Amino acid sequence: MVTSKVGMAVGSLGDYLKEQRVGAKLSLRQLADQAGVSNPYLSQIERGLRKPSAEVLQQIAKALRISAEQVYIRAGILSVEEEFGGSVEVAVLGDARLTERQKQSLLDVYASFLAQNTANPIAEAQTAAPLEGEN
Repeated sequence: MVTSKVGMAVGSLGDYLKEQRVGAKLSLRQLADQAGVSNPYLSQIERGLRKPSAEVLQQIAKALRISAEQVYIRAGILSVEEEFGGSVEVAVLGDARLTERQKQSLLDVYASFLAQNTANPIAEAQTAAPLEGEN
C-alpha cells in the first residue's frame, strides 16, 4: 500500500520535528511564526496529517536551526546515501530560486537519467567518453 509508506515517512517526520521543537524550547505557535507557516498547518505536520513541501521543510529546519538535509531524510525526500553522495538532489532542493514544481521536474529528469544509465551501462560509458574533437 503506497499510502502506508508515505504515512510512515510523514509520521516519523512529525515526531522528529516535534522532538526538535520541544528540545529548542519553542511552542508550536513560536515555531510556526519563525518558519512562516500557520499554526494549524504546523500542527498537522507534527501529527502526520500533512506532508509539507521541501521549501516548507527548509523553512522549518532553518527556524529550528537544524540541517535541512536531515529533515529531508526524515521526510523521505532524500535517502542517507543521497545526503552524502547526492549533491545534485541537495542542491536542487535547497535552491530557493526554483519553484516546487521546477525542483520536482529536475529531480525526475535526473532520476530518469540515472535509471537509464544503470539499465544500460554501454550508454553510460559512451556518454562518459569525450565527443569527437573534444579534449
